[in-house]
Amino acid sequence: MDSSSLSSVLTSPEVQAFARGFPVLMTHLAVTIALLVLGATLYALLTPWKEVALIREGNSAAAVAFAGVLIGLAIPLAISLSVSTSIRDIVIWGVATVVLQLFVFRLVDMLLTGLPQRIREGEVSAAVLLVGAKLATALILGAALAG
Repeated sequence: MDSSSLSSVLTSPEVQAFARGFPVLMTHLAVTIALLVLGATLYALLTPWKEVALIREGNSAAAVAFAGVLIGLAIPLAISLSVSTSIRDIVIWGVATVVLQLFVFRLVDMLLTGLPQRIREGEVSAAVLLVGAKLATALILGAALAG
């Protein structure tokens, strides 16, 4: 490839659009992942049972339940990311999404009484039910965000 061919490729609208858009993509991705980590950390700190400690002990039910939390937070965050137009927009809607989802998760935990103890005891069926409830609320919140 000669230098004029390379120059025309590098100045093509597609390459220029990529060069402008890629840093924006990476910034949006980093902000959204930070919100996911923040939400998961807050959830882990607020739950009456310590899922991370239970997971380290090999409790499969706790691992299933925490995976549901991660996915349940990621769904509305992903939709929030898709409808946002700026970093500020992502932060505002992302924080609102995390707060709402954590609130709903606590409600689900309270409504499905007895599940925390069953998860502590390693009962995977209890964790699956909890995950289903959390994913259902995540999908509804995501749809509400999409408008």
